Amino acid sequence: MSGYTPTPRSTRRLAAWSAALALAFAVFIALGSWQVQRLAWKESLITRVDQHRHAKPKPAPGPDAWNQLTREADEYRRVSVQGRFDHARSTLVTATTELGSGYWLLTPLQADDGRWVFVNRGFVPPDQRERVLSAAAAPVGDQSITGLLRFTEPGGAFLRDNDATAGRWYSRDVAAIAAARGLQAGVAPYFVDQAAPHPATRDWPRAGLTVVHFSNNHRIYAATWFALAVMAACAFGYLVLDERRLRSLAGDPGLVPVRH
Repeated sequence: MSGYTPTPRSTRRLAAWSAALALAFAVFIALGSWQVQRLAWKESLITRVDQHRHAKPKPAPGPDAWNQLTREADEYRRVSVQGRFDHARSTLVTATTELGSGYWLLTPLQADDGRWVFVNRGFVPPDQRERVLSAAAAPVGDQSITGLLRFTEPGGAFLRDNDATAGRWYSRDVAAIAAARGLQAGVAPYFVDQAAPHPATRDWPRAGLTVVHFSNNHRIYAATWFALAVMAACAFGYLVLDERRLRSLAGDPGLVPVRH
C-alpha cells in the first residue's frame, strides 16, 4: 500500500484560508482596541465617581444650569436640596439591589424656589409597598435632602418598556413619570439618590443603595482579543511555511499558485 503524499493547496483554498485569517486578525485587533477604549472610559468613570461622592455637597442645579448638565461632568455629584415632598405623586419603580428584588420609591420634592426634583428615597421590598405609599409612613414638613445626582433613565429596561397607563415602571424616567403625575413644567431633568441617614435605620424605604462600585474587566478582555489576534497571525505564518514545504516536496519551492 502506497503512503499518502501531501500536495500543495489549490489557489482557491490558499486564498480562502488567507482571507479568513486576515479577517480574524482584523476583527480581533478591532475588538482589542475597543476594549482599550472602554478601559480608559471605565477608569475615568471610577475616578470621577469616587471624587464626586466624597466631595462636599453642593446645591442641586437649578433651571439655569439644566441645559449644561452632562453625564461626564455631573453624574454622581453630591448635591443637596430643600423643600417639601408631595407624597401623593410618589411612584414605585422596579429595582434589583443587594437586598433583593423590589422597588425604588421616587417622590417629587418641591424646592424652595418652586422647581420640582424627584428624589429616590430608597429601596422598598414587595411586602412593604403599600405601607410606604401611605401617608402614615411619609415624612412631612420641610426636608433637607442630600444625595447623588443621577440622570434620567428614559424608555424602560431591557425588553420591558415603561407603561404609564398601567403604572408599570422599569426605569427612573423623570420626564415620563412627571407627566404621568401631572407635573408638566419646572421639573429637573435628573433625580437625586438620597443618601443613607446617620445613624442608619432599618426602616423602609432604605436609602443609600446606589451602586458606586463598577466592575472593570476590560484589561483582561483586551488582552484576550489581542492574544487571539497573535494566534491568527501565527496561524497565517504556519500556513505560509507549510505551503512552502509542500511546494518544495512537489518540486516547486515558491508560492506560485497550483491549479488542480
